[in-house]
Amino acid sequence: MSKYTGLSMRVIVLSGLLIALNIVLTSFLAIPGVISFGGFPIIFGGIVLGPIAGGIIGAIGDVLSFIVRPSGTFMPHFTLTSALTGIIPGIMVRLLKVDFERPSLWKVLASILLGQTITSVIMVPYFRNILFGHPLWLTMTKAASRQLLNIPLYSVVITILLRVLSRAGIIDLVNWKKNKNL
Repeated sequence: MSKYTGLSMRVIVLSGLLIALNIVLTSFLAIPGVISFGGFPIIFGGIVLGPIAGGIIGAIGDVLSFIVRPSGTFMPHFTLTSALTGIIPGIMVRLLKVDFERPSLWKVLASILLGQTITSVIMVPYFRNILFGHPLWLTMTKAASRQLLNIPLYSVVITILLRVLSRAGIIDLVNWKKNKNL
């Protein structure tokens, strides 16, 4: 299968684990509209495994979360935002040339900030407005206030995880950087 997708078996297996974590965090360990850490595995996957894997993790995680715990009608708009949640930080860490062995907190923060601002603060409220009639500025304000906690928290945790996993040799980040498909 990996010869068709350009993704190694290691990336596929880790993506599956991150998808499962996304489903658990989104479906069972979240208070809808208040707090959810379901975006963390998507962002982590996009940064560590690459933007393609991050997009796949986000899209599949969104669809499977809906299947496991449906809430209303399925809306592909939100699947797009979930995919972009992994794609944007994955692209940004590569453009900013983040050294995964000694990651800069500011580069990781900037990558996550851009991705979360586009997806969670702009796109999701916009889609909620056009699909359900929710007031745009109110939902954008609430989303932005939630991201004031999530973005720094995700950035610190991902920076620490990158350092620890790199030092422990659990994730061979050097070989992943050489893979052009990531």
